[in-house]
Amino acid sequence: MSDFLGDNPSVEDYWRNIILFGKNVASYKFALAQSLLELAPRGKSIITLEELAEPFARNLCEHLSLVPKQTTSPSSKYLKNCQDFNAGIIGREQLVEATVRLGFECVIDAFHNVNNVETPVRFFSGKRQGAKAIALTDELFEMLESDRALNLPVEVEARWRLVETAWELNISRNLINVDYDADQELLFVQRPRSRTNITSCRSALNGYQKGKCFYCFGDISIVSGAVNLTDVDHFFPHVLIEDKIADPIDGIWNLVLACVSCNRGVGGKFHLLPHQRYLERLNTRNESLIDSHDPIAQTLMQQTGNSKPKRRSFLERNYNAAKTGRLINSNWQPAFEYPPAPSFLMDGSTDG
Repeated sequence: MSDFLGDNPSVEDYWRNIILFGKNVASYKFALAQSLLELAPRGKSIITLEELAEPFARNLCEHLSLVPKQTTSPSSKYLKNCQDFNAGIIGREQLVEATVRLGFECVIDAFHNVNNVETPVRFFSGKRQGAKAIALTDELFEMLESDRALNLPVEVEARWRLVETAWELNISRNLINVDYDADQELLFVQRPRSRTNITSCRSALNGYQKGKCFYCFGDISIVSGAVNLTDVDHFFPHVLIEDKIADPIDGIWNLVLACVSCNRGVGGKFHLLPHQRYLERLNTRNESLIDSHDPIAQTLMQQTGNSKPKRRSFLERNYNAAKTGRLINSNWQPAFEYPPAPSFLMDGSTDG
């Protein structure tokens, strides 16, 4: 995903590229990602497959207990072992042995592959064939030294929940509609007699914004209790619902993550309409969501259009309607912007 990476991608960008845009045929990629994030802080650079097997299997077993479908394949010998462990049929030692023998057959080799291209930055080295260990790279340790690293496990978990929910529903992705619960700030899928809560809106969107405030590019957090915990903001303010402008106003297409200062601080956005130059930024963010091929992508296309020109027109049409409708200041922008994350800003301007 060159558009997402930009010209000078960071190590975090390469990681998110794998998690958000890598091929999804089974959830092993997410289990491996969570295992790497768990094991690396222990400081060891060489991780045996037995050591890797414990968190890998644990993560899969926890998700299997919630969603039995963890692959697009009709059956899996390895997942059958995980199911047997959850049912008490086999013990932990047997599960670890099965994980070493079966669990890493493809995922270790395929982890760094995005759209059939190997990523230039690797987070571990080592091939499955004949290898008994992997070696964690300096890039992985470098990435985890950042304060922003606390967001990464939450993002992986959110992405996993989205993907497995799509598999669990077992219906055409075109029929899946992901909605937003503003009170709980959760994404959910409505079913005939109930609804399924998927994940936090913050954790689902943060990776696409590269951990930055949509408006000022300041660092934001999605970890509960963090000082810089992000707000979920309606780009087109919610008051427009009365004029039926930017419908659906609570649609994912209209939700962005913003720091508290930009959203509701002194001189903050509140109910104002952002400057028009941010419209291109919203369009870019939405296109990244669509490129990731999950239920959010399908929902976005249902809400805004099934082609890039239609989606751009949808945004421009609603922006023009908002400017000529209510008395909404259409020039709001933060007093200061940090340098943008690579490729995040596509409007060609950072000045006020």
